[in-house]
Amino acid sequence: MLMTGRDPSPGRGGVVYNRPVARPAYGARSAYGYGGGTAYPDPFEQAEPVAPSRRLAALGEPVQASRPIERVLDPRFQRQEVAYDGPHKAGTIIIDTPRRFLFLVQPGGRALRYGIGVGRPGFEWAGMKAVTRKAEWPSWTPPAEMLKRRPDLPRFMPGGGDNPMGARALYLGSSLYRIHGTNEPHTIGQAVSSGCIRMTNDDVTDLYERVRVGAKVLVI
Repeated sequence: MLMTGRDPSPGRGGVVYNRPVARPAYGARSAYGYGGGTAYPDPFEQAEPVAPSRRLAALGEPVQASRPIERVLDPRFQRQEVAYDGPHKAGTIIIDTPRRFLFLVQPGGRALRYGIGVGRPGFEWAGMKAVTRKAEWPSWTPPAEMLKRRPDLPRFMPGGGDNPMGARALYLGSSLYRIHGTNEPHTIGQAVSSGCIRMTNDDVTDLYERVRVGAKVLVI
């Protein structure tokens, strides 16, 4: 049995053990159209992610990881181009808070879609803003309201890899809210911030290069 995978015992009918598990082709995915679970037509084309497969040992038991599993970005929050048929002009940023996506409208009925982290319960907000300033590797000065909640925070932190603002920041109007990078990319897709919009450093750098000061930002 160890050599062939068959039980040689009489009367067992040559039962086959360790039959290969059927798996989808690498990169296979399925698409779905409008709706997205909302009560109104969704102007963005979506794609349903494929669930990752599990590695199995010889007798169907899960393989023990040789090191701790790293927290990685969910594939559906990776940057991609999607269809768009909404009313907003190219260059507009649309932040879909419930679904954790930021869209940058492109010409020709397309949009770039990025995964984001958003405000935790009690810190959600919506409205129309504009990009009033852009900064590379921004410094961070926690606002007084945050220091009241977290007196352990530093009063000032220079820009850099350890700064929670990440690689780039886009400042929204006269508010304290920003679209910025993060040194915690595993929080993308979650509601964890104090109202700012988080992106991976790669994504916010890409967005930073595409967006001009004055661009409209619609948060829904």
